[in-house]
Amino acid sequence: MRLLLTSDTHLPKRARELPAELLAQAREADAVIHAGDWVDVAALDLLEAHSRRLIGVYGNNDGPDLRARLPEVARAELGGLRFGVVHETGAAQGRERRCAERFPDLDVLVFGHSHIPWDTTAPGGLRLLNPGSPTDRRRQPYCTYMTAVAQDGRLSEVRLHRLPPRR
Repeated sequence: MRLLLTSDTHLPKRARELPAELLAQAREADAVIHAGDWVDVAALDLLEAHSRRLIGVYGNNDGPDLRARLPEVARAELGGLRFGVVHETGAAQGRERRCAERFPDLDVLVFGHSHIPWDTTAPGGLRLLNPGSPTDRRRQPYCTYMTAVAQDGRLSEVRLHRLPPRR
């Protein structure tokens, strides 16, 4: 099962549109995971239209229209793995321990908020992934998203993709 992981799209405040590369990846993925901060309902509608299956949550910048359609925490079984999605996980220091305690029933937790790509494994095996942002790099050198494969209870081919600078 091919996965696309993204977060913090912040449309239309940080970019006018989603990158074409991200939408192309969404069409190819079996599931798209978005870890919040859509900002505009149109971004949700667009990604939904390009996805076979969309799993998303709302973030701290998402208003009532998005909160009415999305949960704060989402869970799904994909490729034999138990995934969770949440926008915020708190400070980087102690993140693995906190998340392992909060989500003891998960294999993989996808999160956003910081716009900083993250890939670590907590004691006990919980994999934590933050795909960064495809539209707002903040202090990072690139805008980013992730792809991965979930199959037979294993996560493989986790890859961070760097997007070219917008013109």
